[in-house]
Amino acid sequence: MSEILLQLSHDLSEIAEAAGQYVVCVEGRPRLGASGIVWATDGLVVTAHHVLERDEQIAVGLPDGKTVPATLVGRDPATDLALLRAQTGGLTPAAWSEAMTVHVGHLVLAMGRPGQSVQVSLGVASALGGEWRTPMGGLVDRYLQTDLVMLPGFSGGPLVDMAGHVVGLNTSALLRGIGLAVPAATVRRVVEALAAHGWIRRGYLGVTTQPVRLPADLAAELGQETGLLLVSVERGSPAGDAFLFLGDTIVALDDQPVRNMDDLLSLLSPDRVGQRVRVRVVRGGQVNVLTLVIGERG
Repeated sequence: MSEILLQLSHDLSEIAEAAGQYVVCVEGRPRLGASGIVWATDGLVVTAHHVLERDEQIAVGLPDGKTVPATLVGRDPATDLALLRAQTGGLTPAAWSEAMTVHVGHLVLAMGRPGQSVQVSLGVASALGGEWRTPMGGLVDRYLQTDLVMLPGFSGGPLVDMAGHVVGLNTSALLRGIGLAVPAATVRRVVEALAAHGWIRRGYLGVTTQPVRLPADLAAELGQETGLLLVSVERGSPAGDAFLFLGDTIVALDDQPVRNMDDLLSLLSPDRVGQRVRVRVVRGGQVNVLTLVIGERG
């Protein structure tokens, strides 16, 4: 047994040493530094959005001990991801894996570099799930939760499997009190969009909503039990310009049922920005059909 544990220790040390070549320190807030992952040799670094408390005067600490200035390429608060360009080259990019070979109970390493030295935390993948949306509406390809101790400054660093591949980016900000990793597929999708445009295109109505149960007769007529009650409508927003009012209940958008917030967010995809669509609302117990132009919120 001791030989097995000794070999495991050697293997973990080798994984950590190799991963340390693409883990950097991100200095984007007044106090403790955070972590980042080298995305490309030309200086692109991906990190967590919430660790950047400023858009300027950002620095990146490299594995060789040097610190270089960096500029913000773009950020996406909804998935807690940000992309930086460090003023350097010849970096070692991470080896990402989108195959999601990690299963519940598998050992994983969280890597961080909040200062000059790499730090490591060992744990297991504690929960896995399918596609989900964050509280801010960001689409995440897979739910990946660990029992790792997220040491200070670990957000933005990699989650590494036992093959040495990066399977996600660690964050402590998406769900309070839960250690999550943004999976590699989501990181790639968001990074490519940020590199191309500097923001993530999203549809926008300008409303705040909460799910409500429909009266039995309307539920039977519409074939759905719930809708989204408008608890606020921004003046000058697409919803406001279409004369949607506080107290209306959205039950369909673009002829697709809207039962909850996930339904609405899925219908506000980038390809719908600028489109004129029908919105069906319940107002005063009657179903009304209005039209609006979906706006854009980056």
